[in-house]
Amino acid sequence: MSSDVLIDEALVRRLLAAQFPRWAELPISPVPVSGLDNATYRLGEDLSVRLPRYPRWVGQVEREHRWLPRLAPHLPLPVSEPLAMGTPGEGYPFPWSVYRWLPGETATAEGLADPVGTAKELAEFIVALRKIDATGGPGPESSNAFRGVPMGDERDSVAVEARVRPKIAALRGMIDTGAVTAVWEAALAAPAWDGPPVWVHGDLAQGNLLVVDGRLSAVIDFGTLAVGDPACDLMPAWTFLPAGARGAFRAALDVDDATWARGRGWGLASSLPVPDDPYFDVPGRREAALRRLDELIADL
Repeated sequence: MSSDVLIDEALVRRLLAAQFPRWAELPISPVPVSGLDNATYRLGEDLSVRLPRYPRWVGQVEREHRWLPRLAPHLPLPVSEPLAMGTPGEGYPFPWSVYRWLPGETATAEGLADPVGTAKELAEFIVALRKIDATGGPGPESSNAFRGVPMGDERDSVAVEARVRPKIAALRGMIDTGAVTAVWEAALAAPAWDGPPVWVHGDLAQGNLLVVDGRLSAVIDFGTLAVGDPACDLMPAWTFLPAGARGAFRAALDVDDATWARGRGWGLASSLPVPDDPYFDVPGRREAALRRLDELIADL
């Protein structure tokens, strides 16, 4: 999926001048680590601008503006706060957003002041999100990457068979593919979610968790927000939290074995590195992914 849209500071300045001139003179700078799906810029001290890079993610803009103000009052941590929705213009073809800037640094497992406490706080956030009335909420669809689909669903999520099996095969010789396949097949064999659809964040990766002084301070980027099977929000058990905090996370969530197994499948699917991925040889990235696979195997 490619984009011919050049997103840079000059474009952001033009869009602001045309649509939100009250902010047009504020300093603009790219965030240190911008996502693959959206470009994000800091705007002054208190704001940020987020612009989808590709057509698939355009639906995220309206979804966050519609639902985050309804969800935020019920959640125990600050979340992304959309302030204004921009429209296509200045050569940029998609809607875009201005958000309030949330203080904090990107969370890392190594930087947590209290890993077990963080695990409990994150679980409390997930539980609170699930309890919010999901009536009318967005189901799994292309623009939220089909988060919340049942395990084994054929739609193009990160956890679809058509993606996972080839990724495992591509790592033959680097990992124990039999053991990894066993983790995947246990997830597929687990009973399906039989409760009502619930809210899921969908991408509780460390890049979407903020900390201040090593303590969880906010949850951001709700582009994959959906209503469905809650198993995908268990991914941080393997992709973020250190192994010693995983038990506290599960206990605070109080999930059954089937949901935990499906969550393990989502954790596996999101952890599988692919040799032809341009990020595969980024220093430390491949090693971290392979360590996560070892922990997934050990957990099974």
